[in-house]
Amino acid sequence: MSTTGAAPDRESLRDLAVRVAAEAGELAREGQAGITVLDTKSSPTDVVTRMDRATEDLIRARLLAERPDDAVLGEEGGDDEGGTSGVRWVVDPIDGTVNYLYGHHDWAVSIAAEVDGVVVAAAVNVPRRGEMYEAVLGGGARLDGRTIQAPPAVPLDQALVATGFGYLPERRAQQARILLEVVPRVRDIRRGGSAAVDLVGLAMGRVNAYYERGLHVWDWAAPGLVASEAGLRVGDLRGGPPSEDLVIAGRPELQESLRTLLAPLGADTDG
Repeated sequence: MSTTGAAPDRESLRDLAVRVAAEAGELAREGQAGITVLDTKSSPTDVVTRMDRATEDLIRARLLAERPDDAVLGEEGGDDEGGTSGVRWVVDPIDGTVNYLYGHHDWAVSIAAEVDGVVVAAAVNVPRRGEMYEAVLGGGARLDGRTIQAPPAVPLDQALVATGFGYLPERRAQQARILLEVVPRVRDIRRGGSAAVDLVGLAMGRVNAYYERGLHVWDWAAPGLVASEAGLRVGDLRGGPPSEDLVIAGRPELQESLRTLLAPLGADTDG
């Protein structure tokens, strides 16, 4: 909880997130050509590169230089426990690391600010697309300074649905089984390789709905706020907030239809 009294200004948090995401995105973009795998995380297919760590180090340094009493939760560096301001930054330095490693364009730098556990400000930089998304809780979402709203819902059988796959073999097998049931009931499926790019793309109408099991808070915190402020519902399979069990997003009526399809399939379990 905050020990400093006045709540921080959400717009100021967003502006800081945008500035840092811009600098971090440029660092990562410049480093993509010479990237090498540094290590693996949960499995041999779950990689981390030296640029993941360098980018997160830069983000942490810039945020804490301006707000030294905040905490930072990063995908690579874990959680700083010393924050006393009530603000925690949730950081994914490169979401879509496999895309990044193989030279694809769909990867993102995601920075969100939580105040007492609620995400209130966000920036998502997709450097190779030249796109900067930003959002403030209750204040809408923007792309490059322009307000964005997701297009209206379509029926489930006309929906282009994005998804992703986990890294562990048993989870992938269950996700493949579920996909066999989903494909005949929707327009088509897309697998982009970055949850952040999928969620902000949903806000732009590049897909109509999205679901994925096994994400972490740094995967959805910033792009989830962009999506929700663009008029989308982002939650889990049971009507609650996003969780590691499942993240499912779309215009409310379409999200409900997709939830109804996925629930009996066990989409939030490993089978």
